[in-house]
Amino acid sequence: MPPSTREKPRSAISVHLFVQNRLLREALVRLFQKRAGITVAGKSHQSELDLDFLTATPCDVLLLDSITPVCAGDGLQDLFKRLPELKIVLFGMDEDPENFLEAVKLGVSGYLLNDASSEDIISAVRGVVQGEAVCPGKLCMSLFQYVAQEPSQKSVLADQEACLKAGLTFRQRQLMSLVAKGMTNKEIAASLSLSEFTVKNHIHRIMKQIEAETRHEAVDLMRAGGFLPNA
Repeated sequence: MPPSTREKPRSAISVHLFVQNRLLREALVRLFQKRAGITVAGKSHQSELDLDFLTATPCDVLLLDSITPVCAGDGLQDLFKRLPELKIVLFGMDEDPENFLEAVKLGVSGYLLNDASSEDIISAVRGVVQGEAVCPGKLCMSLFQYVAQEPSQKSVLADQEACLKAGLTFRQRQLMSLVAKGMTNKEIAASLSLSEFTVKNHIHRIMKQIEAETRHEAVDLMRAGGFLPNA
């Protein structure tokens, strides 16, 4: 007979419940027991994750009602090292973009708000095991915005690092930006509430730091180095 083409039944998704409220924890146990393809590997209510216990009884999904246990020290990183395939789903959360982004950085795969239904929790558990990320639409947009802003944030940090390497202070860059506008020492002094003598010394020191012969060459060098915007 030709070999059977039927797929082998997929093993059940194992979930560990880390829920503080006893009534809620027991209600979730009953909920999962009524769903085909999902089993409860364990349930806890301690204030911190028991890494040894979770490693000894591995599960596919860790379901938590608080982000606090996964923030304790380096516990989460250690857990992912032991169980790299583990997925974490938070539920009962507030619609707080900062908390959401922090959870994403920690490695959470699912983030459900406090109005999530039992079916939402079931769907999230199934979804993260299939490689999906689960979160509310508004919070998902905040993640997109954060990622979109990251290159500019890195650019600012790179500029600050370059300035530190060149030994240029914020005040020096501010002063040279006025030089780049064609302002005289007297005008710069009035603008920055400094004496002309101080402005002259600042410019001379900057020229020496970046090895420029004139103030105009200093402006050109600083623009080339990205310390000043192009004209």
